[in-house]
Amino acid sequence: MTVIDEIGKASAKAQRLPAPITSATRMQTNQHQLYILKDCTAKTAGRGVVIGFLKVGYKKLFVLDHKGSHIEAEPLCILDFYIHESLQRHGFGKEVFNFMLRTEQVEPQHLAIDRPSEKFTSFLKKHYNLRSTIPQVNNFVIFEGFFRDRKAPVRKLPPKRAEGEIKPYSLSDREFLKHDEGLPWPLSQSPSYLNRAGSLGSSPTRARPSPGEDEFMKSLRVCRPHSLHRAASGEQEESSQRRRTRGKKKQL
Repeated sequence: MTVIDEIGKASAKAQRLPAPITSATRMQTNQHQLYILKDCTAKTAGRGVVIGFLKVGYKKLFVLDHKGSHIEAEPLCILDFYIHESLQRHGFGKEVFNFMLRTEQVEPQHLAIDRPSEKFTSFLKKHYNLRSTIPQVNNFVIFEGFFRDRKAPVRKLPPKRAEGEIKPYSLSDREFLKHDEGLPWPLSQSPSYLNRAGSLGSSPTRARPSPGEDEFMKSLRVCRPHSLHRAASGEQEESSQRRRTRGKKKQL
């Protein structure tokens, strides 16, 4: 585990990164693959020094195609690549890279490269003819041929709606409000139904009132309109006056 930490630090130093992106702890918490190339000559008896390494892993990315459309894909990504400075330009980088391609069964143009250095870009151009890139808005670089003959399918995302088309609520919500809103009974009944009920001399059958409607009807019985209250009071006073007048006539 100490070896992984040390080669991760050497790679970060060579790429001038603020912190290592490869470590034993990171390898334990993700599903990345680490290909390590070491000296296995007879004189070292399998205990040779590490020459370099290559770290890859699948990531879900949103990449742009030639037309600028967002495409959802999950390609194999090159996350870290390092060959010791004293052993570069000896074919070791190509050796470990080709081994990875055979093991992962992937074509070079189908890879996504995470922030490749100038040396790595020259390496890909020299050995795999990866020259023209498709501009992206993230840190990953993809090359021409990325979308051609892929084994894993890619999914094109629908374009975003313009801000002016966004509504405060959905169509289903609007339909729901239309059904809820309406005139109170019996005005909510159809004209033909009301006319038919009136011609028969009977009131239309009403559905069972809701609990809120019961309370509303009770309040109507308790709280009379003032005009009706005054009219009722006037009738009571008039009848009382008549009774008193009749009583006086009988006494005479």
